[in-house]
Amino acid sequence: MASCTTSRRVPATKRSDQMDFADWMSAVQKRTEAALEQRLPAAALAPVKLHEAMRYASLGGGKRIRPLLCHAAGEAFGASPALIDFPACAVEMIHAYSLVHDDLPCMDNDILRRGKPTCHVEFDEATALLVGDALQSLAFQVLADAPTTSERRVEMLSVLAPAAGSRGMAGGQAIDLAAIGKPLSLEELEFMHVHKTGALIRASVLLGAGCGSADAGAITQLIPFANRVGLLFQVVDDILDAESTTATLGKTAGKDAQQNKPTYVSILGIRKAREKAVELRSEAHAAIESFGDKAIRLHQLTDYIVERKF
Repeated sequence: MASCTTSRRVPATKRSDQMDFADWMSAVQKRTEAALEQRLPAAALAPVKLHEAMRYASLGGGKRIRPLLCHAAGEAFGASPALIDFPACAVEMIHAYSLVHDDLPCMDNDILRRGKPTCHVEFDEATALLVGDALQSLAFQVLADAPTTSERRVEMLSVLAPAAGSRGMAGGQAIDLAAIGKPLSLEELEFMHVHKTGALIRASVLLGAGCGSADAGAITQLIPFANRVGLLFQVVDDILDAESTTATLGKTAGKDAQQNKPTYVSILGIRKAREKAVELRSEAHAAIESFGDKAIRLHQLTDYIVERKF
């Protein structure tokens, strides 16, 4: 991804009271891990096997990009971290469930995720299916329990539900499965990923901002930012899948090509896919430029998504 760093944006000047980005990211990741640990059912609670598998799929792995976006957007609008924890956990539970289901034999049939055996390999297929079901319902319970007004809880539920459903992540996965072995145009590929990957990333940003003082105008500005970041994440993912090793990724490398899936790399080639990442990165930064210094974490996360390594 070195060629993507040439257009790196110089972030807004960091305030003296702001911690270094790497320290901030680590603090949010640890906070999210603790919040998930608290909200997931205890492993000793019946049904034990299901609860063990839910914790296996959710804890101790991943970079927590969605909770990070949630906290970054919330911080930009003065939200309490204690409140942001609720949507941050909810989006991560939805994401974890989607990975469990994506890895099933009836989907991508993968055996490795986050450097360890996939859920259905570690437990069994039926348990993995139930893990996804249970994590999805628990995500909505977490939002319903958020310590805020009933109106805000309903707003949060109304953001997450379509992002996870047939007009969002699940629909995007259906499009992805139907596209295997078929040529797609760039526009068709982007439509797929606006749903499959982008919908939950967009929800993460909007849920975080909604925990704070973001008004309708701010939300309107955040939507194109989140859409660009969602596509950017996928472009980088496709490049990493093509160029990295299984040991580096923590999941099976080259799986997209093996399954003849349309990707940004298969459609554009590596060089133009990198150029696409540069373009999306610039557009994401520009979309939130008017927020100034308060959006610094969103700017930093945009850069991190481009430069990340697994």
